[in-house]
Amino acid sequence: MTESGFDPRLLAGRAILVTGGGSGLGLAMASTFAAHGAKVAIAGRRRDRLEAAAKEIAASAREGGEAAPFPADIREPEQAAGLVAAAAERFGGLDGLVNNAAGNFLAFSETVTPNGFDAVVKTVLHGTVHCTLAFGRQLMERKAPGAVVSIVTTYAWTGTAYALPSACAKAGVLAMTRSLAVEWGHAGIRLNAIAPGPIPTEGAFSRLMPTPETQRAALARIPLGRFGETREIANLAAFLLSDLCPYQTGDCVTMDGGEWLAGAGEFSDYRRVPREKLKAGFDALRPKKG
Repeated sequence: MTESGFDPRLLAGRAILVTGGGSGLGLAMASTFAAHGAKVAIAGRRRDRLEAAAKEIAASAREGGEAAPFPADIREPEQAAGLVAAAAERFGGLDGLVNNAAGNFLAFSETVTPNGFDAVVKTVLHGTVHCTLAFGRQLMERKAPGAVVSIVTTYAWTGTAYALPSACAKAGVLAMTRSLAVEWGHAGIRLNAIAPGPIPTEGAFSRLMPTPETQRAALARIPLGRFGETREIANLAAFLLSDLCPYQTGDCVTMDGGEWLAGAGEFSDYRRVPREKLKAGFDALRPKKG
């Protein structure tokens, strides 16, 4: 999970807060950061899960790397601010933030209740904004540079059926990323986003792709012919938080095996037709000579 090809000290001396860091993609990213020398604060609502995750991260951490659990409900602005303050106090300041905490469900949009909508938007959008603003304030008070990476999705700019709350929330996170990249550039604070494709993780993947049929359909949309791996996203996040890309800000890096581009093209689905049959069809469309 932690093999990257980067210098093992890539993030040495950094302190990074990861929301939703107790499982899945958040845990994979936190483990990778600690394996490259970072001190990692992992946040979530379940203390038992965070404590177990912190032990797992510590097992793969290299010299200087460590992990500490910080239970918090980032939907509440006071708790988000307290989380950032507590993590900063523990490590003597924070240098990086990964906005990974999320929630999602599939439903016909006309059946979504106000509570259902709020459950997603308050975690994904409100929680991300609360944490990011608190993080930015502590950097500015210290007159220190820093970096934010937010996990979004390709439907942040295309929209999607059956996941309206998530689409609205992720679009807001992307807008926040681009807005603050401009506003906070003077302070040396970089903000970027990652838009992953489908990645098998604990919990979320099975809820959004509950049957073999839905998984096969999702796989068929991906030109590279496979789902992503958590380590691939974790390596990208480590790169974006590091000094390897100090001029990169306001960006959204897509890592989805070509999925959204294939879906956007008018004729992209022709790739599912056997090539010989497709060639015969193309040949038949050519004007006859003479």
